[in-house]
Amino acid sequence: MRRKVRVAAVAFGALAVCTGVWAWTLSQSPYKGFTGELFFELKRGTGTGAMARELAAAGVVKTPWHFLAARLTRPRVALQAGEYRFQNEASAAEVLDRIARGDVYYVELTVPEGSNLFEIGELIERSGLGTAKEFRQAAADATGIQDLSPGAVTLEGYLFPSTYQVGRRTDMKELCHRMTAEFRRVWKHLGGGAEVQTAVTLASLVEKETGVPEERALVAGVYRNRLEAGMRLECDPTVIYAALLEGRWRGAIHRSDLDRAHAYNTYRVAGLPPGPIANPGRASLEAALRPAETGAIYFVAKPDGSGRHVFSGTLAAHARAVASYRRGTARQRGGKAPAVAGRKKTRKR
Repeated sequence: MRRKVRVAAVAFGALAVCTGVWAWTLSQSPYKGFTGELFFELKRGTGTGAMARELAAAGVVKTPWHFLAARLTRPRVALQAGEYRFQNEASAAEVLDRIARGDVYYVELTVPEGSNLFEIGELIERSGLGTAKEFRQAAADATGIQDLSPGAVTLEGYLFPSTYQVGRRTDMKELCHRMTAEFRRVWKHLGGGAEVQTAVTLASLVEKETGVPEERALVAGVYRNRLEAGMRLECDPTVIYAALLEGRWRGAIHRSDLDRAHAYNTYRVAGLPPGPIANPGRASLEAALRPAETGAIYFVAKPDGSGRHVFSGTLAAHARAVASYRRGTARQRGGKAPAVAGRKKTRKR
């Protein structure tokens, strides 16, 4: 009896070894049954058998048995749902390994600091993730941020600029939720107060006015001083945003833009605009929350192309800085004075 048991055990062991060798061999054969690139979506809860059939039908593996053989060699690994991109021939074992790693396909969407809804929409469209119109429609619904900022009418200002890994099938509302969640995280870390919309609106102006890190708090301080003095902010980016909202932006600021009555035109309307004009980064948010103590109430760009500004506390000093800017730009243009249309940061602040 014991001899029969030993023989059976040996036979079973030999069968297991043979099965293992067969499975390993079958799983190692490279295959590609599709042309170009293929996107394959593995839905959550799909069983191994169904997965094998779907992969074979798509041409990713030769037959369901090839994938099942690969699975037999790694029965305990968890397989990850998601969308996968296949381009080259691969063995069933390699396909299984990718699915076990969760090597899902995504697009890296990098949203620069200071991007507005129009610019983010263009980025999304160029990335093939959706249309600009779909994104703007999703971002027009402010209900997802109104618990934090009750006065928000869109998500402008609350879509935090960063790099996001986005799947091709990501819904635009889901993307907006991820971006606002990142804003909430940063805002909490900065210790933001109750006046969220005021701070974010000011931060968006700061972001659009200067890209020089050490100037951001100064620009915020200038705007705070002007607000306290009852002066108009006269911020060029708000004029551009007003034109964008009305679909009449022509790529340069014209006199008609400055004179146009619009809630976002801070050349015509005192105080901050009704809401943010862009989505500020962390440094600009911090500057708006903690503006620099400064006596300046004006600033104008330096003519050296550095992106830096000259800050002045009197109109006379500002006039001298503006004259210097104009002389510098005239030299760069071969003696020709800069045109009014498109002139940036040369006006009274």
